[in-house]
Amino acid sequence: MFKVIFACVHNAGRSQISAAFFNHLADPTQAHAISAGTNPAPHVHPVVVEAMREVGIDLTHAQPQKLTAELAQQADLLITMGCGDECPYVPGLRRDDWPLPDPKGQDLAAVRVIREDILTRVKHLLESEGLSQH
Repeated sequence: MFKVIFACVHNAGRSQISAAFFNHLADPTQAHAISAGTNPAPHVHPVVVEAMREVGIDLTHAQPQKLTAELAQQADLLITMGCGDECPYVPGLRRDDWPLPDPKGQDLAAVRVIREDILTRVKHLLESEGLSQH
């Protein structure tokens, strides 16, 4: 099982969108993603929930969680989004960084642009790892 962690600061936007798209598009018998944050917010940003609802993914009950070294050790790949040095270093863990704007405080139109950028990146990741369901 290929495991990915998508991490940002608050785990209320970018990382939630990324994990949701990954799990929606990946074969669940081959890969799974979770999201986490270095300083988790109390809930997913409402505008993010709305933007994802538009594409048929419900994040209403998604709960931000803390990114810990223990959580990161369970993964094959850690993709960070704006948490930089706050993200834990795990020896041997593959890392990538996606420089995406934070949807916090953005309007729905701006979050849609971020959502589509993330969807493109997730599709590319799945293809590069041989995990796309085509």
